[in-house]
Amino acid sequence: MYWHESIRITDWFYIYFTENNGMAFGMEIFGKLFLTLFRIGAVIFGSWYLHSIIKRKFKVGYIVCIALILAGAIGNIIDSVFYGVIFNASTHSQIASFVPYGEGYSTWFYGRVVDMFYFPIIDTNWPEWIPFIGGDHFIFFSPIFNFADAAISCGMIALLIFYSKYLSDSYHHHHEEKKKEEE
Repeated sequence: MYWHESIRITDWFYIYFTENNGMAFGMEIFGKLFLTLFRIGAVIFGSWYLHSIIKRKFKVGYIVCIALILAGAIGNIIDSVFYGVIFNASTHSQIASFVPYGEGYSTWFYGRVVDMFYFPIIDTNWPEWIPFIGGDHFIFFSPIFNFADAAISCGMIALLIFYSKYLSDSYHHHHEEKKKEEE
């Protein structure tokens, strides 16, 4: 697909090709290299943590949540570490293609993350009578995201919904054991 080309699936679902330099849903906060190195560090820690909770036979649902978050992080890292080196740039008139090393659009760790899912479930204008925003265009849900972002988000949401008590209980249990050891 060309850059910003879209394929209409339904009125509320499009495959929309774009790329971003930063965080989930296109948010950019820190520098690109810092972000990529932070992600790699987080994945190393996350892999160790996942391994340790599997060995200690934590609840399967909890393990699945952590695995989803980790898999999503790895997916976005693959894009940002390699894509700049192995693809030329996507533009409105050129489809990205594999290129020999050194001819890519960027260097190692500076690739862009591909996003493609767009769900403008509500696409309308605010009623004129609403102060400040009346008549403005309104789209719910406007972020464009990828499968890795979805895995991270679903893993985090499920963790918070189903395991927030589990997390706080294990945190308190850990600190009570520390206090007993100190005594």
